[in-house]
Amino acid sequence: MKFRYLMFPLFLLMLGSAAAAAGEAEDKLPATGTHRSPSSDGASVSFKTPQDGDIVPLTFTVKFLVSGMGIAPAGSKIDNTGHHHLLIDVTEMPDMNRPLPATDHIRHFGKGQTETELTLPEGEHTLQLLFADYSHTPHDPVVMSEKITITVSVNAPPPNEDED
Repeated sequence: MKFRYLMFPLFLLMLGSAAAAAGEAEDKLPATGTHRSPSSDGASVSFKTPQDGDIVPLTFTVKFLVSGMGIAPAGSKIDNTGHHHLLIDVTEMPDMNRPLPATDHIRHFGKGQTETELTLPEGEHTLQLLFADYSHTPHDPVVMSEKITITVSVNAPPPNEDED
C-alpha cells in the first residue's frame, strides 16, 4: 500500500519534467509552430518558358527550372529537395512560415512535376515560382523566382514545338 502512495508523487514529478522538456523544445520552433527546411546556398528557381513579356495563347506550357537543389514529391523529407508551386496573379504573398494553401492562385506540383499546361483568360498576368519542402512550407531562406508578366491573347503565335 505504501508503494502506491510513493509512486504517485514520483509519477507527478516525471510528468512535470516531461512537460518542461516539451516546452523547451517548443521554444526552439518559430512563433508559428512550424519548421522551415534549410535551402542550399545559391539555390534558385526560374521559368524556362514562358519568359517575361511573352505573348502566349489561352492554353500554354509552363516549364520550371531549379538549380542548387533537387526535386522530391511532397511528403518526402529529403534534405536539399522540394517541389514547385506556381503563383498566378498573386498580389499578397502567403505566410512563408506556414504550408502554402492550394488555391486557384497558388498551384501545387507536389508530385515533383517540372512543367504544366496552363489555361488563363485573355489579358495580362503575372507568374512566379516558389519552391517548398515536403510539407509545402517554403525553405529558409526562401527560394523564389522573379515575378514575370505575360500577356494571354487569342492572337498569340502558336508555340514553337521544337523548343525543349
